[in-house]
Amino acid sequence: MTDLSQIVKAYDVRGVVPDQWDETLAELFGAAFVQVTGADAIVIGHDMRPSSPSLSRAFGRGAAARGADVTEIGLCSTDELYYASGALDLPGAMFTASHNPAQYNGIKLCRAGAAPVGQDTGLADIRALVERWTAEGAPEPAAAPGTLTRRDVLKDYAAHLRSLVDLSDIRPLKVVVDAGNGMGGHTVPTVFEGLPLDLDALYFELDGSFPNHEANPLDPKNITDLTARVRAVGADLGLAFDGDADRCFVVDENGDPVSPSAITALVAARELAKHPGGTVIHNCITSWSVPEVVKEHGGSPVRTRVGHSFIKAEMAHTGAIFGGEHSAHYYFRDFWNADTGMLAAMHVLAALGGQDGPLSQLVAQYDRYAASGEINSTVDDQAGRLAAIKATYEGRDGITLDELDGLTVTAADWWFNVRPSNTEPLLRLNVEARDQATVARTRDEALGIIRG
Repeated sequence: MTDLSQIVKAYDVRGVVPDQWDETLAELFGAAFVQVTGADAIVIGHDMRPSSPSLSRAFGRGAAARGADVTEIGLCSTDELYYASGALDLPGAMFTASHNPAQYNGIKLCRAGAAPVGQDTGLADIRALVERWTAEGAPEPAAAPGTLTRRDVLKDYAAHLRSLVDLSDIRPLKVVVDAGNGMGGHTVPTVFEGLPLDLDALYFELDGSFPNHEANPLDPKNITDLTARVRAVGADLGLAFDGDADRCFVVDENGDPVSPSAITALVAARELAKHPGGTVIHNCITSWSVPEVVKEHGGSPVRTRVGHSFIKAEMAHTGAIFGGEHSAHYYFRDFWNADTGMLAAMHVLAALGGQDGPLSQLVAQYDRYAASGEINSTVDDQAGRLAAIKATYEGRDGITLDELDGLTVTAADWWFNVRPSNTEPLLRLNVEARDQATVARTRDEALGIIRG
């Protein structure tokens, strides 16, 4: 019997195919998804990984066997699947392993309107059903099975995005886009078609073996081709998408990375111009710049835990207009509170194309502090190391601690956060300060405790 604890994560299903899961399990997941959500119709899509079409079809068969009508949208990005879930008001399933290596695959699930499915909102129940059916046998099919139909929503998805950000009147821009052989190669040409953009395409060929580099733009080694190309052709900026194209990373005209926190602040300012006084969500390891910019533009910043289910839940609770994370996930009320890197990229293009200066100058006002980036440390005792950090800093003058997500230690000129990984024996450290020397000093002291 497959150990589902190894593939059912906090917010999705993810594992090696076929060693950890296969079409048989995918079919059971489809049946369980319908039973837990009570859906009489669902929408499913998949990325370019070799195993994705067959797993997606198996999931659809399982859902149809339980009586649900299944709309298959085929090849799509994750945010395109969220669009379909929102526009069609149907629960959805996206087959992808995002930026993970080629041998992996997974499922991202959502309820109607792209509402998240996590451990506390249905995923644990789906897992329990699949475990039971694996042990005892699959359930009897419904008396009236559902239908399977195909539908292409790519042009509708592109039209919706373009209705939210008008790029028709921007100055001409030269933009290099690295799709990493992922789904950005499928969506970018349609979304950007006819716009005043000179598109220089890198790795747009759909290839789930990722022959050029991993489709994870947050790892600096995976954007070296993009930065070199931006410099070589004199582009105004570069965009890099991850494997399922729900995240977008930006580099400026010099090929230098732009912090996702700076992008969050830039987009927040633009959204607040449309929705004065709105609420903006940011996770606990985005830059101090984000809440500062939100307040300066008349908005209300709300700090939350890391992770899309927490961001989406807080957006729904507060009616927030926008949310951003350090990982280059960007969430929009106008996109059913779901994350879409494409829409964030369009905001950057609109902001840059609406003025004459270079991107580096534009984002400087949003990038105000020095940061370490995320540093991972393998530890034997996550709780013990966190307790040691707390004991070290607790009671120091001018220092506050909070445990919203891991442990955040804040002083007048710096802060750091340490969070345990949910899936690996790691602690993740992020440090920010007013200057790089303070970052280095604070980082080294924290790492000395974590690795001590």
